[in-house]
Amino acid sequence: MTDQQDIQETIQTYFECMYESSAEKARTAFHPSARITGYLEDGLHEMSVDDFAGFVASQQPSAHQQGKPKRLEITSLEISGATAMAQVVDDFLGLTFTDSLALLKTEGRWQIYNKLFHVQGPAS
Repeated sequence: MTDQQDIQETIQTYFECMYESSAEKARTAFHPSARITGYLEDGLHEMSVDDFAGFVASQQPSAHQQGKPKRLEITSLEISGATAMAQVVDDFLGLTFTDSLALLKTEGRWQIYNKLFHVQGPAS
């Protein structure tokens, strides 16, 4: 697989962690030192991977179990050696998010090292 394909697979795993409420997939997609940061209605949220994994796992029943439509669009992807930047638009918790994902290739594997999120508004 090419780096681009590997990154797209990592982003797909990231989306599935939220869609399926899977802590395991969150820990697979994110580097252990990653941070997840952004603003929600109540202010700034900053999470570790364990915080985020626990949060997605707590969303029961999952969007998948509820039969909600999937929405994931990779709007940009730039690779520079063993680093990459991707911007994605996805739906989660009834909201549409723009996520800026910084990825890092370590030990031959791409993982998300930082996620900055922005809420666009209600999911369509």
